[in-house]
Amino acid sequence: MDITQILDYCNAKKGVKETFPFNEEMLVMKVGGKMFMLVPLETQPLTISVKTDPEWSEELRAEFPQITGAYHMNITHWNSVVCEGLKPSLILKMIDQSYDLIFDSLTKKVKDEINKYYTKG
Repeated sequence: MDITQILDYCNAKKGVKETFPFNEEMLVMKVGGKMFMLVPLETQPLTISVKTDPEWSEELRAEFPQITGAYHMNITHWNSVVCEGLKPSLILKMIDQSYDLIFDSLTKKVKDEINKYYTKG
């Protein structure tokens, strides 16, 4: 997968915003004001950081050398993922789980606002 495919996939999810809160090289994807994916734009090969369930994080890291604890993040939950060599379906599954974990952690009010906005016809 390339960066365009990943960003298109993320931006198709409800409530997603592209931000640069740290610097112009670190793209941070947010939902409800909370980070669910980080992309260092200058890093090659393409690398993303996503949040996953701690048990799944352990399994992923044991199986795939491209997946490690994310630098400067809580490594129990956050993974640094070198996308090269991984199946697109696995990358998308990790993005989905990260988005879902963050969305589910939002307050009811914020979730309702996002859902209301994205269900308008």
